[in-house]
Amino acid sequence: MSTTFRISESAGRRLAERAAREGTSSIALLSRLIREEFDQLDHPGIIFRGPITDRRAALAAGPDVWEVVARLEELDGPVERRIAVLSQQSDLHSRKIELAVAYARDHGSEIVERIVRNREAAEEIRRGVWASSTSQGARSRPV
Repeated sequence: MSTTFRISESAGRRLAERAAREGTSSIALLSRLIREEFDQLDHPGIIFRGPITDRRAALAAGPDVWEVVARLEELDGPVERRIAVLSQQSDLHSRKIELAVAYARDHGSEIVERIVRNREAAEEIRRGVWASSTSQGARSRPV
């Protein structure tokens, strides 16, 4: 969708400067800022953090949304029960957990993708540590 609009000279200058610092175009930056702002308006309490190449939704003064959802997936029972258990096990109020769940419902593929990427990275680390420890163990055996 192509849209034309005018922004003030100072806003245009700030946009161009920020885009240059982030190594992106003004249009790409503006598009990201608009998407993130609408998500923040739709989900008050959600912020975005991380570098331009890896932005992620998070609870303000809390963990990333995907981390909350991943932990909920590890628990048993209906979602309300899992929220209560997670709230008891962590310092997160149940309303913050519910906010993360609501955001995840609206952005399911984004959250699932990040959970999968994290699990794959953890598995790679486990395999690497295991391979490293077994190869070190093999070298340390007497001949």
